[in-house]
Amino acid sequence: MSKPKLKDDYQNQIKNYQPKPPYFLNCLKAFVIGGLICTLGQGIQNFYIQVFNFSEKDAGNPTVATLILLSAILTGMGVYDKLGQFAGAGSAVPVTGFANSMTSAAIEHRSEGIVLGVATNMFKLAGSVIVFGVVAAYVVGVIRYFYGLAF
Repeated sequence: MSKPKLKDDYQNQIKNYQPKPPYFLNCLKAFVIGGLICTLGQGIQNFYIQVFNFSEKDAGNPTVATLILLSAILTGMGVYDKLGQFAGAGSAVPVTGFANSMTSAAIEHRSEGIVLGVATNMFKLAGSVIVFGVVAAYVVGVIRYFYGLAF
């Protein structure tokens, strides 16, 4: 019989001493905070519809832009990071989480200059999102095109 690996033995020994993560509480916090962010977005959209007489379709773009602006401002003030620590995925999944990550990268690298610091590091994150978004849109477009030809 072979001797168990030292790493595996260590992992088994420390399992008893590690605290169990509160999965249910984390899910509940993520659900509530994510829902509140979406409710805020709906309120902003209703504001654009009522005050500026936008249609529901036309109010979508300024609503998203407003949420991104609010997220960037709150990130700059250090508020959104505390919200993210509390809510976890509930603050990371909506578009505000993406704006937070871009703004955080820009703030972190501002001492390196605008081009080599802010722009370069900010778009390291955004680049992959943009590439996968464009590829996904292309694939869906091709599927829709051939689906339209078939029917």
